[in-house]
Amino acid sequence: MSALPRLGAVEFVLRDATRPLLVLGPSLGTSVSALWQDTIALLAGDTAGDTAGDTGSDKVGDAASDTASDTASDTADGMDVIGWDLPGHGTAPAPAAEELAGLTIGDLADAVLGIVERAQARRGDVGAPFWYAGVSAAGAVGQQLLLDAPDQVLGAALICTATKFGEPSMWTERADLVQRAGTPTQVEGAARRWFGPGFLEREPQTALRLLGSLQTADRFGYAAVCRALADYDLRGQLGSVGVPVVAIAGEVDPAAPPAKLKEIAHAIPGARLEVLDGVAHLAPAERPRAVAELVRDLVAGRVAA
Repeated sequence: MSALPRLGAVEFVLRDATRPLLVLGPSLGTSVSALWQDTIALLAGDTAGDTAGDTGSDKVGDAASDTASDTASDTADGMDVIGWDLPGHGTAPAPAAEELAGLTIGDLADAVLGIVERAQARRGDVGAPFWYAGVSAAGAVGQQLLLDAPDQVLGAALICTATKFGEPSMWTERADLVQRAGTPTQVEGAARRWFGPGFLEREPQTALRLLGSLQTADRFGYAAVCRALADYDLRGQLGSVGVPVVAIAGEVDPAAPPAKLKEIAHAIPGARLEVLDGVAHLAPAERPRAVAELVRDLVAGRVAA
């Protein structure tokens, strides 16, 4: 691409440079706000964390009493948290039909660095390294950042992602369909891939929020990311990563099965692998407290490089 893609930028909590800066990224078809909504307060350490993500489906281990207030207090002063949206998703503008021709995952990573720089300008620490957590396509962007900007990323949570997603033909066929007929064509399949058994019945509002973000995503933006994923392949390239990484898998994720996250964890020296029982492809929505706890472990230095 001759110019960087136009992403959406979301400042969830942005205070000052005394707090760690965490950058969140979404899965294809979701907005960062819809996906991470129930996790953000737990990470930021706000009083809103007393209720965020407090659902019956989100038990960490056997401790049903693992309350969100415990989670929030463990963050001490919390983190500054920002997020980004894929082209045509959430807060990002809808692109013109040919605007994103030739888009790559590397282009998205470069655009994310621009969003970080603007947030850091407000904090007064431009160029300082940051923490990253991304799901699926944003997990691919996270891996690209680890390779392309190793001095800028302190560590990463790579969630429900892979070094390569399926065969290129699957992505090009999906891109062609969505560009022609729109993102509503993807809702039925996403409902099967995104959520673990019983989640739609237990948490219908969360599921509808996420499926709604897919239904309203721009067709050209979605199709362009599909084509970028068709060309994406980082197999055999992660051995040089030298920062802490936690790879988080959903036990029943058909899009990025645990074996894909195991591959990432084995490729990166010192990386930690966690598999969340009963979870499919959107772990921050299905298990917000568990994901928040793992990200906090990362930022607190409890994941060794």
